[in-house]
This record gives sequence, C-alpha cells and structure tokens, in this order.
Amino acid sequence: MPVYKDEKKGTWFVSIRYVNWKGERTRKLKRGFKTKREAQEFERTFLLKESKNLDMLFKDFVDLYLKDCSHRLKENTIQTKEYIIETKILPYLGDKKINEIKANDVIEWQNTMLAYRDDKGEPFSPCYLKTLHNQLSSIFNYAVRFYDLPSNPARTVGNMGKEKGKEIEFWTREEYLKFSEAMMDKDVSFHAFEMLYWCGLRVGELLALTPSDFDFEKETVKISKSYQRIKGRDVITSPKTEKAIVRLSCLIFWLKKCRIIFHVYMAGKIMQEFS
Repeated sequence: MPVYKDEKKGTWFVSIRYVNWKGERTRKLKRGFKTKREAQEFERTFLLKESKNLDMLFKDFVDLYLKDCSHRLKENTIQTKEYIIETKILPYLGDKKINEIKANDVIEWQNTMLAYRDDKGEPFSPCYLKTLHNQLSSIFNYAVRFYDLPSNPARTVGNMGKEKGKEIEFWTREEYLKFSEAMMDKDVSFHAFEMLYWCGLRVGELLALTPSDFDFEKETVKISKSYQRIKGRDVITSPKTEKAIVRLSCLIFWLKKCRIIFHVYMAGKIMQEFS
C-alpha cells in the first residue's frame, strides 16, 4: 500500500507509481495528510482519475472537467463556471458518484433551484435557471464524450428556465447626444464615451486601447484585446468575439481631426482605476 507515515512530523504521505497517459512510468508524491484515512482517500481518488474510472464522486470528476477547461477557455469564463459549480451544483450533487446520478437526482436539483428565493423573496431568473442547467449538462456531456459515461441524465430530464433574458435597453442617437452634451466639460470622460457609443466598443476593449492600436494613415483603430479585473489582477485577453479582432472604426477621421488619441488612452487608464 503506497501510504506511509512520516514519523518525524506525525503526518501521512502517499507515494504512487503509475503509468501516465503517455505510457510513461511516473511517481506521484503527496505529503501532509493528518490521518491515514485522508491519505488513502487521496490515493483512491487519484488512481480513479488516472484510470478514467467513473466510479468516483461527482466533485472529483468536476476537478478533471475544470482542469481541462482551463486550457481551452478564458480565465473569466472559468471563474464564472467555478462559481456556478461550487455554489449551485456541488452542494447538492458533489458527494454522489457520477456514474450513479440518475434523472430523478437531476429533477430534485432542478426543483431546488426553482424553489430558491433570495432575501427579497425573488427567485432565480428564467435565463439564469437555464444557465445553471446548461452548466450541469456540460459536465455530463464531457463525461459521455471522454469518459464513456453511458448517457447524460441532465439531457434526459430536459432544460429549465428560458433562453431569452431581460430586454436590453439602449440609448437612441438623440438620447446619447443629450447625454454627451452634458459631459462635454469632462474632457477625458467625454472622449471615452464617444469611443464607446460611436465605435461600438465594449468597456473592456476601451480600457485595453493603447496608442499603437490607432493607424491614422489607414484611418482605422484595431480592437484586438480586452481588459478585465480578475481576483485583484489586471488581465488582458482577446476580445469576446473573433469579429472584434478585425473590427474597424469609421469614426477614426473624427479622432484624427480632434487629435484626442492621448485623451482616449488616458480615459481608458482612468476608467481602469475605478473599475
């Protein structure tokens, strides 16, 4: 048994020799377990994951799912997934074995989500309920595709909620012009909002702009990155959509005449500090 006690520290450790996905013999060493039972549980879970054996707890399989997603999705997307999974799914299904979760378990989970009310007595929105179900279904789909789970119980049950969210409100041209007139005395903010409205930028795209993104000869502005604040860190990522990478602005001639490239850049820096 690859579970041993560190007599000096009084803790337990695991030393496992196994064959990885490359066919290479390797070793896994994990120290610091307070009890032998904790060390044995780690050993069991680790070997199940390595062998792709679905006789594991749902929460342990989620670790595999998120680890794979972390190499394919943006950090903010992963953060959203983690929040939904940790707060809305694992508390109800985490301690069940993934290959033993049935359609009725998913129905009970759905009923719990449907019955939820916040401190103001408000339920989850139909759009959010659909998002929760889609995330659960995504985990099972991953298990079906890559770990040979026979079927997706969330798909069997069917979705909850509705795809259509709240109606999006936007400013008409007349409304924006009225707003911009009131902002004219705030030079930096005014130019920032001009870029947002007339160029169709997202806030994160504006915050990521630098002088090198402007080409006054071709009269274009390149939107190739986006700024985000994630867990106290400044993070620059690609835009939300691929189209944003090649999006050109017909408003650049206005910027050229006004010579406000510096102000636009500074607007982004200032807004970044307050985001």
